[in-house]
Amino acid sequence: MNSHLQELLARFDPSRPLERASTVPAAWYHDPDLYDLERRAVFAATWQYVGRAEAVARPGSFLTADLAGEPLLVVRDAEGTLRAFYNVCRHRAAPLMTMAEGTATRLRCRYHGWTYDLAGRLRGTPEFDGVEDFCREDHGLAPVRVETWGPFVWVHLGERSPLTPTPLPKLGERGWGEGLEAFLRPFLERTAGRGVEGMQFVDRREYELNCNWKVFVDNFLDGGYHVNTVHPGLAGVLDYAHYRTEIHGPTSVQVSPLKPVEHAGDQSVAMVRGGEVAMYWWVFPNFMLNLYEGVMDTNLVLPLGPERCRVIFDFFFAPGESDRSAFIRESIAVAHRIQQEDVDICEEVQRGLRSRAFDAGRFSVKREAAGYHFHQLLARRLQEAARRRD
Repeated sequence: MNSHLQELLARFDPSRPLERASTVPAAWYHDPDLYDLERRAVFAATWQYVGRAEAVARPGSFLTADLAGEPLLVVRDAEGTLRAFYNVCRHRAAPLMTMAEGTATRLRCRYHGWTYDLAGRLRGTPEFDGVEDFCREDHGLAPVRVETWGPFVWVHLGERSPLTPTPLPKLGERGWGEGLEAFLRPFLERTAGRGVEGMQFVDRREYELNCNWKVFVDNFLDGGYHVNTVHPGLAGVLDYAHYRTEIHGPTSVQVSPLKPVEHAGDQSVAMVRGGEVAMYWWVFPNFMLNLYEGVMDTNLVLPLGPERCRVIFDFFFAPGESDRSAFIRESIAVAHRIQQEDVDICEEVQRGLRSRAFDAGRFSVKREAAGYHFHQLLARRLQEAARRRD
């Protein structure tokens, strides 16, 4: 590891109490070396949400995703087994599937026609006769761990290359349990009975932001600190005086009672953000979920570079809500307005992080415990990965 990166990582101490803590240095939001380390030690080494289970429910159905530069393919094979692979042909690295979702009976590279079955085995290699020391069985698609819970599909890449001769470590060796359910346990326990598993997908919106992915996460995790100033419409329905944050393992949740409709400041927001409480979940490092009565929005922030990210919003509604088209349209419109407000402030923050007048900030003890928790988890993972590379 180069000395520049060592110095950068050493500038943050995750062991400080919240009362004395500062944020990670501003350079962590734009430094290319740190971004490369995040790709290996964070995004490749944690469970990552990649799509909806309903998209790969039937044999032959597939979805594709890009995870911090790694092209991925999830497919239900002919026997009904869910599988995930790197979406990379073993011949010249072209993608096997280019559509976001679809169905197929085989996986055929459009570059030179190499063909794989739905279990990832190499079946066809046109005009490859005479090639020596080539074993077709050794050139199947590189596999990826995949699991589902409720409406979500998750993958885990592992820090090492899938082509390394050294076996991948077991998930339990890296921290939060061996499987997806163990990783998500705090979320599963606290949302039991709220109907998350049965929520039905309706629509998707995508946003590209000129900011580091962590800026968006920081904004989400500030304990409602920015709601009154950045989101006046949302502020009118939240009981901010009783807004609280809970931290559970690799997750956190912000919980706010909701005002009765007749007492809400913005009726258009109140009509589609109902129930007794709002819950804003975060799962390390980049998955967020907004939960209201009968309404669930998921936010997935994906890095596109040191200072760019993509945020994918999936909109889910309780069974029966799909018959209320006007309600759904207004709910998505409200979410879009709130998201655009977040886009604006996040891009402004990214510009400020480049200023020589700023290096690190302090945390509000009352509001920003979850933000510091995120920085601690991130820093410890990066610092551990750096030590292993030395």
